Amino acid sequence: MLKKLVMAFAAVVVIAVLAVLGIASTKPDTMRIERKGTTAAAPATVYAILNDFHRFHEWSPWQKLDPDMKVDIQGGPGTGSVYHWSGNAEAGEGRMTITDSQPDSHVGMDLEFIKPFESKNTCEFILAPSGNGTEVTWVMNSKNNMMSKVMGVFMDMDTMVGKDFTEGLSNLARVAEREPAPAATDSTAAPTQS
Repeated sequence: MLKKLVMAFAAVVVIAVLAVLGIASTKPDTMRIERKGTTAAAPATVYAILNDFHRFHEWSPWQKLDPDMKVDIQGGPGTGSVYHWSGNAEAGEGRMTITDSQPDSHVGMDLEFIKPFESKNTCEFILAPSGNGTEVTWVMNSKNNMMSKVMGVFMDMDTMVGKDFTEGLSNLARVAEREPAPAATDSTAAPTQS
């Protein structure tokens, strides 16, 4: 009798695993998460914050996961700058590299998760004037390997990560709105004569 119960249980487990794998195989091969936010700050102000990893902790939605997180920043603001973090089990370990930096309009990054799982993604921040402020679009694109697809059966990654993006954009707006406005150039001033 016990042997029949064990065999029945094993059959149920195999069927459940096959069902999960079947559902996972229908998931798309890529994933895109996108959120938008607005701030009263000018595009130049927002760009200066996003383009400088030394300021990431000021607005990051993940900073609170591990207040003792170890961070190593290489390079100054702009293309080529690297941000490496290593924290507790919740924060994990990873690396961001600025790959594209277009003043006042765009910051692109490679985002690599090392722990607790490996994953390579691209992120971008697109800045557009909106009234007297800025609309910020935060986008992450990644490949959906089989492990990601299986996780997607049980978790809605767009909702989970999107919530963090929304929080980060709100934090970014608060930080940017505390910054002094960039110096305006006076195009009406009379030219100097030599």
